Amino acid sequence: MSTSAVPPAPPVKRRVVFVVGSGRSGTSTMSGTLQTLGMHVPQPEVDADETNPKGFGEPQWVVDFHHELLQRCNVAVSDARPAAWFEAGKLATLDPLRTRLHEWLEQQFVEGGPELVVKDPRLAWFLGLWRSAALRCDATPAYVTMLRPVTEVVGSKQKYYAGGKVAGRFGEISRTAAWVNMMLHTERATRGSDRAFVRYHDMLTDWTIPVFGLGRLFDLDAVTSASANDIRRVHQFIDPGLRRVQLTWDDVQVPARLREVAEESWQQLDRLADPDGDTAEAHDRLDELRTAYADFYEEAEAVSQSTALAAERDGRRQGGAGQPAGPGAGRAVDRIPHGVRAMVPPGARRGLRKALGKQR
Repeated sequence: MSTSAVPPAPPVKRRVVFVVGSGRSGTSTMSGTLQTLGMHVPQPEVDADETNPKGFGEPQWVVDFHHELLQRCNVAVSDARPAAWFEAGKLATLDPLRTRLHEWLEQQFVEGGPELVVKDPRLAWFLGLWRSAALRCDATPAYVTMLRPVTEVVGSKQKYYAGGKVAGRFGEISRTAAWVNMMLHTERATRGSDRAFVRYHDMLTDWTIPVFGLGRLFDLDAVTSASANDIRRVHQFIDPGLRRVQLTWDDVQVPARLREVAEESWQQLDRLADPDGDTAEAHDRLDELRTAYADFYEEAEAVSQSTALAAERDGRRQGGAGQPAGPGAGRAVDRIPHGVRAMVPPGARRGLRKALGKQR
């Protein structure tokens, strides 16, 4: 009597989930949850600290790679300039970088399995580079954008990252502008791809609803086949008390127009997490807000141009006669804070470099 053999289970397809969005919005909670359920976070990871005691869920190699790229294109982690997206995006066209990232990502699939999680607040600046690497590895990229009210994000950054030139009211303004810039451009860059938007509040209230929704949407084997022990471990991992900063606009002082753009951006982005909320109508409104923010920033550049030019002149004066020669001698502009230099419109910067003999 013959028996038919049980056919082997089909292999799990390669998938890489990119957790994106502003820092302090729950990205670490999402990455750690997917990891606990069985998805692979490339090792070694960034060590936990007092700002994130549960861990970051970030591969150290990815953080170092992004840090290098941001320095190359002169973009900050939280950069409020709309033009910064163009500067960062140019790196995606460089073959050596594309090959380097592809080879690293392929190694992670070989060593860690077919389902990866990659998370780092800097990642959004280089989505094109990562998408290309994933496709070259025959992996399907998917994007999870974490959503948290802008006032809570700004307040959390002020509490845990505040210091130096970004402390106080100017820090609130800069970080609010950077949130708008980051979130609106990340939304635009992920359109047309497999993506989902998850509220941080929903993760802390009942993580099973959004996460198992992601498992079905993205066909994540590690999530859909999670064991009872895995689920129990996630319940132990997620601490509702992690939402330690809950501010409103009464607690965050920013210019009225920036507040209007930021609040409307939050309202529109928040709707994307609703069932059937990711619509063409929502995209149109987000496009309008992105344009409104770019106009606002351009006007702010023009208003602040005298301050930036004065800083350039002061830098040249301090770097003049009597200063010791050294590796940084003759580059007074480099001693001016990046935030001040960034306020000078591109045309004015080119004129200043020409006047200083630094045309490039």
